[in-house]
Order: sequence, then C-alpha cells, then structure tokens
Amino acid sequence: MVRHSALLTLASVLISLSATPVQAENIDLLMTRLFPHNELTYIGFDSVEREDIPVASGVDRKYLIVDFRSNGENSREKQIARVHRICTTLLTNKDLISDLSQQGYDMVSVAFDRHSQYDCLP
Repeated sequence: MVRHSALLTLASVLISLSATPVQAENIDLLMTRLFPHNELTYIGFDSVEREDIPVASGVDRKYLIVDFRSNGENSREKQIARVHRICTTLLTNKDLISDLSQQGYDMVSVAFDRHSQYDCLP
C-alpha cells in the first residue's frame, strides 16, 4: 500500500492501563457501531508485523490497518474528512488504544482500497 502520511508512534500518546486484549470481534463491533453504513462501510482490519525490522531499532514494526469503503462522494476533501473522522474516533477511544498498545501495536492506519493507506496522527 502507498503510504500517504508520516508514521504514528502510539507509544508517545498511550497510557499503559491493564485491560484484556482486543479481540477481532471487539474491533469489528466497535467499527460497525461507530460508522453508519450509509456513509462508510467497515470491511475489517488487518494486523501487519514487520519482523524484518529489529525490535531495538525504534522503528514502527506492528500496525493495524482498519479497512473501509465509502458509499458517497469520493472527492479528495471528502476522503480527508473521512480519514480524520475515523482516526479521531479511534485515537480518542482510550480503552482500544491501551489494548492495542499492550499488544505491541505502534501505529493505526485507515484504508479505503488496496492502493492507499492513511496513518492516524495524534
């Protein structure tokens, strides 16, 4: 996927709280509940871990891609607004971010197709 923004380092914005690990159905339920189908359709998520990057390197190794399809206008402005809305919703969900952090995720990204990916920035 083509990267359209800088990498997000969640470690700087996350609080280490004790919580149960995020399960696939929890993310699926959350995304489906938060985003109405008439505007955005949540497709699913994918976890990517770059094992070729050493843990000690300080470079983001593990990230979550949340995949959507838009059901409306696809202008650049609308797409940027959708990315902002999705990222804001994800990053302000402290329980979700804490759970992802505890599972080793360094970054969260949004995708609308197989060709583009937008990183969520705090």
